[in-house]
Amino acid sequence: MLSACSSEVALTELTIPRPLVAKMPMVVAVKYPANFDRYVYEEEIIGADKWQIDLGSSNRKLFNSIFDAMFESVMVVKAEEELTSLAFDAYIEPEIDAFEFSIPAQSRTPAYAVWIRYRLKVFDASGTQVASWPVSAYGKTHGGKFGGSESLHRAAILAMRDAAAVIGIQMDKATGISKLRRGDALSAVTMGPVTTEEAKAEQSAAQTNAENGS
Repeated sequence: MLSACSSEVALTELTIPRPLVAKMPMVVAVKYPANFDRYVYEEEIIGADKWQIDLGSSNRKLFNSIFDAMFESVMVVKAEEELTSLAFDAYIEPEIDAFEFSIPAQSRTPAYAVWIRYRLKVFDASGTQVASWPVSAYGKTHGGKFGGSESLHRAAILAMRDAAAVIGIQMDKATGISKLRRGDALSAVTMGPVTTEEAKAEQSAAQTNAENGS
């Protein structure tokens, strides 16, 4: 009997360029699911190799880098830890929705490609979910002088860099997370809206001052 060979890809060293964005003056809590530290994708391609892609802790490193660049203060919360005793403006829970790859044997091209779809769930300080944002990332490289494992490794890194760029540029627009800053909400509650009677009183005082020439 013939059995497929096994090819392994492990992302042990991940370097993600720091997003060039202005930090939001917010305290953000982040809770990573357990599979962020041990995500392994396996697929056997008929007539080719059986592939195992081990992302290891690269997902956590990716999001730590992104969030450290985006927010003034970030606290990483353990999966089993309760949030009720913590003070923060927003809470983020990243997930991996899907992972796919292709090799030349499938695409009939020299390309190795990786697709990753993340999902960022955003909650306010009271625990109410305000957004569930899917983020699709893509990376492609050609075999050339690199072997299949190295080429797929490079494609996976490019996909993660793509995710970092998308999140850094579009997250606030897509989720409205900056509006969850408690300082802004507290200021609005403390000051309160100007009532009609207050507006009339201010208008009357202004008119009296004008008549008196002050």
